[in-house]
Parts: sequence; structure tokens; C-alpha cells
Amino acid sequence: MEFWTFLQVLILGAVEGLTEFLPISSTGHQIIVADLLDFGGERAMAFNIIIQLGAILAVVWEFRPKIFEIVKGLPTQRNAQRFTLNLLIGFLPAVVLGVLFADKIHQYLFNPITVAVALVVGGFIMLWAERREHVVHVEHVDDMRWSDALKVGFAQCLAMIPGTSRSGSTIIGGLLFGLSRKAATEYSFFLAMPTMVGAAVYSGYKYRNLFQASDLPVFALGFVTAFIFAMIAVRGLLKFIASHSYAVFAWYRIAFGLLILASWLFGWVNWTAAAAA
Repeated sequence: MEFWTFLQVLILGAVEGLTEFLPISSTGHQIIVADLLDFGGERAMAFNIIIQLGAILAVVWEFRPKIFEIVKGLPTQRNAQRFTLNLLIGFLPAVVLGVLFADKIHQYLFNPITVAVALVVGGFIMLWAERREHVVHVEHVDDMRWSDALKVGFAQCLAMIPGTSRSGSTIIGGLLFGLSRKAATEYSFFLAMPTMVGAAVYSGYKYRNLFQASDLPVFALGFVTAFIFAMIAVRGLLKFIASHSYAVFAWYRIAFGLLILASWLFGWVNWTAAAAA
């Protein structure tokens, strides 16, 4: 593996791990950083599938006690059955809309300018959601009703627009629909498991011809890097929300998005040409 490739893989793996579960859009960051690093093409598409699996494994590992508890109690315990049903209900809208529109969205919206606009708009929505009066009717993720899960599932579909953020749309959607900050965050983590695994399996099968044995060292390094940094991000976010709002992430989104737009308007980076390439 060449040193430049090694450096690209480390950076992109770290970006995926750090941003996947923060409400700042991992896809948006990947598009922008990969463009700046000139890491694109079919090989990059296969690489992104692998590092997303590394990130989701970090959440599975972090919440393994809860997962084991649910699996063990699924045959007999009502709470475990309801929790599993809520995950399936929240997952379904993304499946249906993803199959129908994913290719078109990828064709027309996967570019840095769309990402920048979505980052800014999403940031202002987050600020509004945090500043409005919260009426909480679900304190814990186990107390969610099927209707709560369905609403958050539809909110998650907004993340099909790059720059919106899957975690951001589910968390802010959860807050707007009456979930506590802790319940919204935890449900976002759990909903990521079937959503991201399903997307990775679908993409992996669709682009199976892109996976080459010669790329195994690159994929392995990216997978491990994404796992490590995702673990850091998940643990950090759970501690952070105990005493803070999501406003800091909103301001980050706005600042980062405006920086990208400014670099485009003033010609510092030729994003338009990059998007067309």
C-alpha cells in the first residue's frame, strides 16, 4: 500500500467514524473530504460500504448488553417484542423510499454544493428544534409507541439528501415528536443498525463486482479505523447530551456549510467541476 493511499484511508476512515453518529452528516463529510483528497471512482464506492460497516459495528459493540437482553427476551418478554417491532416500523420507510429513489438522489444530489446547503438548512432547523419548548411524553426508548417509531422513521428518510444527516434527522425528529433527548439519541443509534446494515448489504450486492481481493488491506485498514473513531464518537456523544443541547452541532453545520459555499462562490475550490467529474 502506497503512503498516500494509506493516508487517504486513515483520514476517510476517521471521518466516517467520527461523523456517522453525530448530527453533522457523515455522507456530506465523506463527499467533501474524498473530493479534496481526490479519492473517488468505483474503488471509493466499495470502500465506503466497508467503512460504514466498521462504524455500525462500533454501535453494536457499545450496546451489546441491550442487544443481548432483547434477543434473549424476544420469545417471551413483551418489552423486547415491542422494542423490536418499533425498530422494524422505523426502518420500513427508509427501505421503501431508498429502493425507489436512492439511485436518482445519488445521481443528482451527491455533490459538495448540495451538501453545503443541506448542512446550513439543517443547522438552522436544529437550532429551532432545540429552542422551542419541549413537550416530552417518551422519557425512555423502551416507552416508545409504534406511532412514535413510524414518525421518526419518516424523519430518517430526510437523510437520503446528502448533508442532512441520518442521526440528525432521527434525533431532531424524535425531539419534535415528544421523545426526550436521551430517548431520541438512543433510538437513533438502534435504528442505525438495521438501516445501515441493510443499505450496506443492498449496495454490496449491487456493486459486488467492485470488490477485489487486492483491495483487502485498504478495506481492512478503513474498517478498523472507522470502528475505533465511531466508538469514540458514540461514547462521547452519550456523555455530552447528558448536560448539553445539540446547538453546538447546529452551529458547526452552519459554519462548515457556509465555508464550503464561500469557497465555491469566491473560486477557492472548483466544486462545480468536482461534482461533475
